[in-house]
Amino acid sequence: MELFISQYKGVLGAGVDEVGRGPLAGDVVTAAVILGPNKPIEGLNDSKKLSEKKRDALFDIIKERALSWSIARCSVEDIDQINILQASLLAMKKAVDGLAITPEHVWVDGNKMPRWNYTAETVIKGDSRVPAIAAASILAKVTRDREMVAYEEQYPGYGFAAHKGYPTKVHIDALQRLGITPIHRRSYAPVKKILALSESNV
Repeated sequence: MELFISQYKGVLGAGVDEVGRGPLAGDVVTAAVILGPNKPIEGLNDSKKLSEKKRDALFDIIKERALSWSIARCSVEDIDQINILQASLLAMKKAVDGLAITPEHVWVDGNKMPRWNYTAETVIKGDSRVPAIAAASILAKVTRDREMVAYEEQYPGYGFAAHKGYPTKVHIDALQRLGITPIHRRSYAPVKKILALSESNV
């Protein structure tokens, strides 16, 4: 993991990250993690750079060894109402607020952070540079991926278990054939277009 230097190194810090800004379906999921200095976790990295097997293993280890962790979300309805950026930031705030321990500092993946009262800083590519953010990215991704796999059974034919809601050709083709579901984000252009076509044919 690339070294990240912060003036807040050594404080009780939380890392927060989100997963699911790009998909056409499903909630945006966030997690916040405070790691214990006396319980190091080997192998932490950006969740997208890890295999599913490694993520699943780390998911359980993080929940066991972290001083505190919290998973939060904003729904499809939230996303359509306030837009994905604001929904992501709100879900991040929910995740940090949900920690059993109040952090002395928060590291936020990316370049934007919620409006809150925490001492915090953004970190570009933080999930590859800050262990606590990496841990948060793993909790969020495993949680969301498992939910999308479950949706495969509820909404067969869309391929959610494979593409996790992202706008792949398989997903777009399924939308055109089967129409939209309650878990699709109506404010996203591909979904909005198909919805408009279906309404015009009524």
